[in-house]
Amino acid sequence: MTYNQAIKYLFDAAPMFQNVGAAAYKEGLDGTLALDEYFGHPHRQYRTIHVGGTNGKGSTCHTLAAILQAQGYRVGLYTSPHLVDFRERIRVNGKMISKKRVVDFVKELKIENGKLKGNSIFNLQSSIGFSFFELATALAFKYFEEQKVDFAVIEVGLGGRLDCTNIITPVLSVITNISFDHVQFLGDTLPKIAREKAGIIKPGIPVCIGENINDEVKAVFANKAKEVGAPITFAESPLHLPLWGSDLKPALTGLCQEKNTRTILTSVRLLREQGIEISDNAIRKGFAEVTTMTGLMGRWQTISTKPLTICDTGHNVGGMQYIVKQLKSIQNDRKARLHIVIGMVSDKDVSTVLSMLPKDATYYFTQASVQRAMPAEELAKKAQAIGQFHNFTIYKDVATAYQAAKANASEDDIIFIGGSTFIVADLLKSLPMR
Repeated sequence: MTYNQAIKYLFDAAPMFQNVGAAAYKEGLDGTLALDEYFGHPHRQYRTIHVGGTNGKGSTCHTLAAILQAQGYRVGLYTSPHLVDFRERIRVNGKMISKKRVVDFVKELKIENGKLKGNSIFNLQSSIGFSFFELATALAFKYFEEQKVDFAVIEVGLGGRLDCTNIITPVLSVITNISFDHVQFLGDTLPKIAREKAGIIKPGIPVCIGENINDEVKAVFANKAKEVGAPITFAESPLHLPLWGSDLKPALTGLCQEKNTRTILTSVRLLREQGIEISDNAIRKGFAEVTTMTGLMGRWQTISTKPLTICDTGHNVGGMQYIVKQLKSIQNDRKARLHIVIGMVSDKDVSTVLSMLPKDATYYFTQASVQRAMPAEELAKKAQAIGQFHNFTIYKDVATAYQAAKANASEDDIIFIGGSTFIVADLLKSLPMR
């Protein structure tokens, strides 16, 4: 079995939310608990940090991992989704899990319609169904044990309370922020979403809340922490401003990273208070070298300088507000034309995101190569209905749209590619460096 065959088998046998959306969503922890028991509860062999929230989870996870690596710890990192290669999800000290280890894991599985069948090595009841994410999580937790990591930084997949990563007992829980996303699963109000995210708050385990959205959401977290006896710290509180200084030179420069930085620094302080050694130099190095130390891609990533070409995985209202603000700032400073290559998935608040975008840009509507992608023609119709999009064209794929933007832009212009994680993924796959 080749690596590509193994990945195809895994994706086909247990549908991936990344590709198909709601059809792949599986609520509850039964499958994860069964897999965890079979593997001997590997996550208990190392310390974990659990990171949830709506936006900023990935950047926070990667930066915390980089800081711990810089201190000399051996660090596992589990994030989702991947952009180019499944193995991006599972790393140790920045190095992706080997193709052989993925193949070996998949060869052991006998899956049919998401369930392990017949003489499966797991010897589990055939009535237990497994999602792609449950299997990926089981592989990650086992791999980190095999690699004898000191810490594993674990990103919540979706929500928190019922997410399959929520079987761990971390040394620290982090909730970056709350915004509208996945409302069909998590609820249609911010307090409802907050209650699902608050599900990762554990008895007696310190929790850091990154961004205060409003008093009602803050109360959800405070009440949950009080209920389970978890010490809670709000990173935006003036009483808890940590190491907020000019000596940090972060590699991640998007506007949203200002709030992420405060969340990360507060988290580091809470780890230090538990006796975990983290030097100031490790903090500086982690921030400055996060992309090279952990392989992070797609966060306000510069693809080219002439014209200035940037991609970002922000894909919901909360993420897009920072992207639009930063694009307008750069456009005003450079007095340049703005070209936006954009596509979205159908289960997002597409109309609201579109209404936030600059009116004076040239648009290239496109679609990603996943089933969840909204057809480019449909996206263009929604844009026309809003009435502020007058200069646009439609393209069948991201690579073609990007090439059109490059052809139309002068060296002094700005090109932005985004609207969806999967748009950025298709872009990066199409670049020569890949």
